[in-house]
Parts: sequence; structure tokens; C-alpha cells
Amino acid sequence: MTPLELSQALFDQLSVLVERRRGEGAEFDGEISVTDVVLERPRNRDHGDWASNVAMRFAKRLGVNPRDFATELAEGIRSVDGIADVEVAGPGFINIRLEAAAAGALAKTIVEAGADYGRSDSLAGPRINVEFVSANPTGPLHIGHTRWAALGDSISRVLRAAGADVANEYYINDAGNQMDTFGRSVLAAAKGEPTPEGGYPGSYIADLAARVLEREPRLLELDDDVALHTAREIAYELQLAEIEASLDRFNVHFDVWASERALQQPGPDGLSAVDTAVERLRAQGHVFDDDDAVWVRTTDFGDDKDRVIRRGNGVYTYFAADAAYYLDKGDRGFDHKIYLLGADHHGYVHRLRALAGAAGDDPEKDIEILIGQLVSVNGAKLSKRAGNIIELDDLQAWLGTDALRYTLARYPADSPLTIDPEILRRRTNDNPVFYVQYVHARTSGVARNALAAGVDRSVFAPELLEHETESALLGALQEFPRIVAQAAELREPHRVARYLEEVAGLYHRWYDTCRVIPLGDEPVGDVHRTRLWLNDATGVVIRNGLDLLGVSAPERM
Repeated sequence: MTPLELSQALFDQLSVLVERRRGEGAEFDGEISVTDVVLERPRNRDHGDWASNVAMRFAKRLGVNPRDFATELAEGIRSVDGIADVEVAGPGFINIRLEAAAAGALAKTIVEAGADYGRSDSLAGPRINVEFVSANPTGPLHIGHTRWAALGDSISRVLRAAGADVANEYYINDAGNQMDTFGRSVLAAAKGEPTPEGGYPGSYIADLAARVLEREPRLLELDDDVALHTAREIAYELQLAEIEASLDRFNVHFDVWASERALQQPGPDGLSAVDTAVERLRAQGHVFDDDDAVWVRTTDFGDDKDRVIRRGNGVYTYFAADAAYYLDKGDRGFDHKIYLLGADHHGYVHRLRALAGAAGDDPEKDIEILIGQLVSVNGAKLSKRAGNIIELDDLQAWLGTDALRYTLARYPADSPLTIDPEILRRRTNDNPVFYVQYVHARTSGVARNALAAGVDRSVFAPELLEHETESALLGALQEFPRIVAQAAELREPHRVARYLEEVAGLYHRWYDTCRVIPLGDEPVGDVHRTRLWLNDATGVVIRNGLDLLGVSAPERM
């Protein structure tokens, strides 16, 4: 019996009792649904497999005593197939114990579901755009981008697992002064000149300059303006390709690479998306003119001040590009926009929310802004290429993709994080990613050895899974769909990582107690075959959970 089936059984009985009370004259307001029935795993397993406070939640609305109402609910579900016992505790808690066969049946359900176990349609409906990383294409990705790459991709993965229609998007800031500075830096390196004032340092600029010269050997013979343009454009193309390759090696892929330049390019009518953004916002009634400038009244939506979108000299502000980009996302059919921003972008929160409101959207529903905190690595060396940063590529080569991705997804985005590379490089249980991956490798090893010993899954007798470690492991495996749905709803993939560590601990305790492969001359029995189902079910959950974090599930370690 799954938690959903148990919730449905409680809901069915709740519905009967509510209708009965209504027939007796109770003034019950509102409707009820199965989502109103919340199940929890008791901390003390002596209290049963599941507990619910549903009686206390509804007793007051029905004008009845909570404990008496709980007793009625308990009596109504006691005869449901798969329920061994129901008790009422305290002021009205309902504690439910499942029959061993009903609890154990989950192992077969998980194995047969395979990669689909844990998935749901709980967030099906609106199209969601998740924008993250979005580093300027003027240098390599650094450690801050690394954290957002891991978190952003994992958030998208859990959203998809919950049924959401999601697109990963990278916004390329390929317009503005930083691109000209980038071009001047590359051109200076090509000429053998020092880095210009305010330019980009680091040997990666010299590397780019050498590659630009390979692409355009006549670069230094061109007129200054043409040479600058050529150096900038070729270096931009090369650097963006490096960024994409770094992310690809990090197991992060984007569905959309959106260019700021594209928003500034004139359309058939001669107007760019930035040009039309002003008038589109004006049509919503939140644009006004003052001191020859055009303003957006963002204070209508909680911003600390109104924002200039076009200066008196006709030059657009950065806010204009933000506005055009936000509108463009809506034009492409995205109902909900999630922005993942770095710790230095707190000032953007009110601005973007206000922008959503000015565009006619609901700032509380249609836009979501997550701010990440800083991350550091003990003992990490600054990049030899970039000079003043710790590069993603260096971290990956040092610590490995799996260790980095798991660790960065293991903590909430809003918590500062210091990574201890000594722990991540150990092949011991105090290394969380090794601890979890080793369980998957062990389940795979058990399956291989079972096959060699003549143990297969030809028999499934779930009533034989009655040991306390089996009950605890099955109880945790039942939780996986709920954990995934919750991680998606709250945008917190770290819940999946912490859950996997809990499952790993329960599996190790089960493995140490309950044998899948008979000892010595002991014949293969149905209990061994059934335990193989539980072993393989654990492997499925670990594998599915690691995939949501972009981490591999090795079969041997």
C-alpha cells in the first residue's frame, strides 16, 4: 500500500463522516480533497508506519471532539485491505500500521516502475522558464557560476520530475561596454601590448588572442575599428563555446541561449524589442515622462524608487533590456519565470518583481527570484589562466563532476558554503557523495552475486519482508515521490540529497542483517528472492535520486 493509497482510504472515510455530520445539521464550510489528508512517518516506529492529524484538523470545523472523531475515522479504515492495526493517540492522532505484505508490495512496484518511480504530475500545467548562470561571455566560468549551474539544473530536474514543462535558459550578456572592453583586451594581447586600463587580465586573454590570430591572420593589418570589431566577435564566439563546453562537461545543458544583442536588433519595422518594450509597458499604464526621460512607476509594485527606462538623450538604461527580455519570455509562452541570481544581485529582486507587475503579470505568482550565497573551497588555487578566480574547469578536474554537483546541491541556495576538498576526495563514508553512490554500487553487486548464486526475482512474497530493518527501509522508499514533489514545489533539491543519505543508512543496516544470498549450504528460498526485489528497489530509488542531482550512479566502485 502506497502513501497515496492510504491517504485515499482516509479521505474516503473522512468524506463519509463529513457528509453524515452535514446531514445532522453541522455547518461545515468549504470542500475537502485528498490533499487535505497529510501522512507523516512517526519518529518512533513503535507508533506504527504512518500517522495523521486529519481528525484534529477537521474536528473543530465540524464541531466535534477531535479524539472522538479520530476514533470514528480509525474504525472506518481498520477493515481496509493492507492495514494491520489503527490506534488513536493523544488528542486525536491516528497511528496506522500496515500488514507486512502491504508494506512489502512497494518493492515490486518500484522495480517495475524503474526510472518513472518518484515522478508525478503534481506541477503539471504552466510552462516554466528557469534562467541561471548567465555569465558574461568575457571569461571562463568561476566557482560562483558553478554553484548556480549545479543548483539551477537540479531545480529544473526536480520540476520536470513533478510534471512541469521546463526550459533551461542562459541569458548571454553580449551587448554593452563590457564587450568592447573584452575586445580591446584581446586586441591588445594580439599586438603584444599590456592589458588596457580596466581591461580583462589573465592568460586566457592571451590564449584567445592567439586563437583569434589563427582565425584571422591579417588582424593586425586591419584598420583599428575593424580590428577591434573582428577581435571582439571572434573572441566572443570562442569564449562562449568554451563556456558551453564547460557546462556540458558539468552535465548541465540549456534549452535556450538567449542573446541580449538579439533584443536590440531592429525588426522588419525598424524597431527592436527594446524599442517596443517602452510602449508595451506604457500600454499597461505604468509608464510616465518626466525631465525628458521615460520612467516606469515601479513603486506601484514595491520597488524603492521609480526606474528610468530611457534617458533624456534617448539612450536606454539596463532596465530597458531587462524589460524587453522579460516580455520576450512571455512572448515565447512561458507563464512562470524563475531567475537564479548571485549574492551581489539583491537589488534586482524588487526591480524584477516590479517589472513583472508593470508588464501586467502577477509579481507574486508569475516571477520567482532566488538569491544564492557565496561558496568557497578550502585550499583552492586561483586559476592560472584567469588569474583572479577559481575556474569551474579547474574545480572539476580536481574534485570531479559528481562530488562537485552533489555537494553544491546538498545545501540550500541561501546558505553560505565552504567545500572541504579533503573530504570530497576520500573514498569513505564521511564523504556524502561516496556514501550514497556506494549504496548503488552495492545494490548492483548484490544483484550480480545473487544471479551467480541462483537467486532471481521469480518469486515475490512481500509478507516475508517482516524484519524491522526491512520495514524501516520500505518506509523510506515510500517517501521518495513525496520528497521529489516537495523539492520541486519549494525549489530545494537539497531535500533529495539528504533523503538519499537517509536511505543509504537504512540500506546498510538492512544489508548487515538480512541476506539476499544464502550462507553456506542453505538452499535458496522465497525470502531470498523477495529480498532481491527490495535490494533492486533501493537501487532504483538511489539511481533516480542521483539523476535528479545530475550525479552518476556507478555499478562498481
